[in-house]
Amino acid sequence: MDNRPWLNSYDPEVPKSLSFSNALIPSILEKSAERFPKQNALIFFGFSMTYLKLWDAVKSFSCALQGCGVKKGDRVVILLPNSPHFIISYYAVLRGGAVVVPTNPLYSDKELLFQVNDSGSEFLITLDIFFPNVKKILPDTGLKKIIVGGIQDFLPPIKKFLYPFSANKDKKQVVVHERNTVFLFHKLIKQKFEVFKAPDMSDDDLAQLQYTGGTTGVAKGAMLTHKNIVANNLQMKNWYVGIKEKEEVFISVLPFFHVYGMAAAMGLPISVGATLIIYPRFVAKDILKGIAKYRATAFPGIPSIYSVINSHREISKYDVSSIKFCLSGAAPLPITVLEEFEKKTGGLLLEGYGLSEASPVTHCNPIKGKRIVGSIGMPVTGTDCKIVDVETGEDLSPGEVGELCVSGPQVMRGYWNRPDESEKTLKDGWLFTGDVARMDENGYFYIVERKKDMIISEGFNIYPREIEEFLLTHPKIRDAAVVGAPDKLRGEKVIAYVSVKENEETAADEIIKYCRDNLVKYKVPKKVIFKDDIPTNIAGKKLRRVLREEAVN
Repeated sequence: MDNRPWLNSYDPEVPKSLSFSNALIPSILEKSAERFPKQNALIFFGFSMTYLKLWDAVKSFSCALQGCGVKKGDRVVILLPNSPHFIISYYAVLRGGAVVVPTNPLYSDKELLFQVNDSGSEFLITLDIFFPNVKKILPDTGLKKIIVGGIQDFLPPIKKFLYPFSANKDKKQVVVHERNTVFLFHKLIKQKFEVFKAPDMSDDDLAQLQYTGGTTGVAKGAMLTHKNIVANNLQMKNWYVGIKEKEEVFISVLPFFHVYGMAAAMGLPISVGATLIIYPRFVAKDILKGIAKYRATAFPGIPSIYSVINSHREISKYDVSSIKFCLSGAAPLPITVLEEFEKKTGGLLLEGYGLSEASPVTHCNPIKGKRIVGSIGMPVTGTDCKIVDVETGEDLSPGEVGELCVSGPQVMRGYWNRPDESEKTLKDGWLFTGDVARMDENGYFYIVERKKDMIISEGFNIYPREIEEFLLTHPKIRDAAVVGAPDKLRGEKVIAYVSVKENEETAADEIIKYCRDNLVKYKVPKKVIFKDDIPTNIAGKKLRRVLREEAVN
């Protein structure tokens, strides 16, 4: 207990230990279909599907995949936005023992080609609107078969009829014809195949190659097993004590192809028999309408989503009082965003923490207990944590700043085909996260900075996040990112990139003076660069690597 002070801070209903079963990922959906067969599992542009029908679709499609030659261990790229296609494909691929490779459908040709080839995938599932991009890279890949769906596959009758006219008007209509290597999703799922041949599977089998965001370098495929993902799902279910089975309605706009969206906007609601209101992309007005129309109770998101909701001019027109709690992850949650969101919506906004290598959730603030603004909360049940010295690796005491290390059943097996990187990250059962953090005496953790983003100037350690959060207190600044650039005298100098709020104007000198009046001298930016938007990845994490390269050049 002395080494795990967080156990004393748990909500009373949260168990201090868990027994993790040897279940496979598809069993999560299968159990919900058995327990809540008539409950709506998803709603997509007015189209709805019960848990029983969703599971039947998964079973049909898993047979179709076997008919297409997909075998245990094969990697299957899922190049899809949030849609019924994604959920059906995800569980069907895993049911047949194959490995899911979730991929951002908005990737450039180069990014897509890298993930297809690095994973060694021979099968790919996508939508017709993305098929032209797939065709471009096809000759340079080992892809053997491609399955193509269309948004119209899962639309209500009237919208299905009108979709081709709308798509033609928007110049999004792409006609894909079947041939030897190309199959149509809606035909496969309806065909009668041979009886499904269940492969010999274990929860230790590889289930998913989750590619890291590449914010600090080349993307790597984190190898997640069935055990990893099932365990993390159980950890979340037990942590979020306010969730009631069959009664919740989730706003599922977080991309399912991102590990956070997969866990919090898909896996978690499915495991409790909730209804998923699915959105392929984030449009603030659509989300506000959805919350009001469907009386949504949960809204997992990222800081930039909540920030946009905060600034929406018509938010007062929508009844969002049904929201009980929102989970924020994937990027640091500015205090100003949290406070404004809760004031405007009345919903509880909880900051948590996770990473692709941990399936992903490792920390979260409690739902009923003491919530500390600025803290990522405590390790979820079954997760062990420590802070170690960045240089020596020695364990540090509460209050001291060092690298955050985690251990638990959700931690990955390693990186795909990168044994050297795996050895650097996994040591003696511990996952070295690369994040600089501290723990207080009650077991609450605080992320200070990513280790690779830390700036060393004049011998001082400078954490960009601290300066960024301060810059956001300036009334004219909408967003900010801070990086270090080489400097002969200081080692590194602080460079601030800022974007200004609409209809506001400011100058670099004004911002530098604002910092000089409130920050210690070595933290004051030596240069301020204005940008319309701060570059981020799909999860909203600032791409400081890109900005550092820009600052150097």
